[in-house]
Amino acid sequence: MDFSLPTWPAPERNKAPILQVLTELFHRGLVLEIAAGTGQHAVHFAAGLPEVTWQPSEKDPELLDVLSARVTQARLPNLKAPVALDAASATWPVNAAEGVFCANLLHISEWSVAEGLFSGAQRVLSPGALLITYGPYRSSGVHTSASNADFDASLRAQNPTWGVRDIDDLSACARERGFRLADTLRMPANNFTLVWQRL
Repeated sequence: MDFSLPTWPAPERNKAPILQVLTELFHRGLVLEIAAGTGQHAVHFAAGLPEVTWQPSEKDPELLDVLSARVTQARLPNLKAPVALDAASATWPVNAAEGVFCANLLHISEWSVAEGLFSGAQRVLSPGALLITYGPYRSSGVHTSASNADFDASLRAQNPTWGVRDIDDLSACARERGFRLADTLRMPANNFTLVWQRL
């Protein structure tokens, strides 16, 4: 870890348990990471998945600079230079991938970003391929913990279009865009990894 670059606490805490899940899901080919932020996940996952080519992406220009610096410092042969990508955009700079990964984006963005994520993943993934999303979620309208309910309220106070998303709503959005929810994995700190399979 290089302390001269911004380091967020959450990715440091959750990168190990997420990698444990990803080792069972991604085995080869190119995996596109959406909203890679500071690049802490990208470096850790690329190092832990040497047979996978990891392609990080980010929308925020300032974070893209941080991400680029961290990728350059890591010097991992399977970690590609990041690309600018807006998940809600109708076109992505990556045309094909064997997998897509996205952590902690859906609750701090408008619903159109969730729609864009599934639409974009539908364009770049082949049938059977996986889109993995990670973060806090509601289940059938119910928060999975009191802390998540408080977190949801604080998000909506910052921006009424944000909030902890419901798995049922995401499943409906996914079905319309050619995905099914293949697995729901409980993670530390009241988070979940959702495994979406392209139909």
